[in-house]
Amino acid sequence: MAENDILKGKKILAVDDEQDILETLEEILSDCNVKTATSFESAKELLETETYDAAILDIMGVRGFDLLEIATDKKIPALMLTAHGLNPDNLVGSIKIGAKSYIPKDKISDIDIFLKEVLLAKKMGVERPGNWFSRLGSYFDNRFGYGWKNKDKKFWTEYDKTFEVSKEELQGLL
Repeated sequence: MAENDILKGKKILAVDDEQDILETLEEILSDCNVKTATSFESAKELLETETYDAAILDIMGVRGFDLLEIATDKKIPALMLTAHGLNPDNLVGSIKIGAKSYIPKDKISDIDIFLKEVLLAKKMGVERPGNWFSRLGSYFDNRFGYGWKNKDKKFWTEYDKTFEVSKEELQGLL
C-alpha cells in the first residue's frame, strides 16, 4: 500500500462534543470510514464494541482522558485534538496516558498528516509518536511561552530520549 493510500478505508473513531468539528473531521478524512460520537457514553460504547485503526479524541466535554485510557488499553492509537484543554499539563498528561499526538484544534486542517504518521508508525511497528511534536514545537513555544517545558523538565528529557523518532525511523515513515 502506498503511503498516500494509508488512510483509505481506515476505521477512525472521532469524538467531540462539537458537531461542526466532527463534520470537519469527516470531510478532511473522506478516504476513511469515520464513526463519530458526541459524548463519553456513546464513545465508550463504540470503543468497547467495535475495532478502530485510530481514534481522534477531544479532551473537554467528552472525558477525553478516560476515553484515551480505554483506547490505549485496546491498543488503538489515539490523537488528542483540543482547544479548551490546550495547555502544557494536558499535553504531558496525554502523552503519559498513551496519546500518539496532541493536536490543537486550530491545526485541524493538518489532521490527515498527523493521522498518516500514526498509522505508518503502527504499520511499521514503531511505538514512538512520530514527528508531530517536531512539526508543532514552535506552535507550542509561541502558545505556552518561552521555557514552558521547564516545569516538566524531567519528563521532557525522558521524552527526548524515548519518544522522539530517530532520523532513520523518520525516513522510513516518510
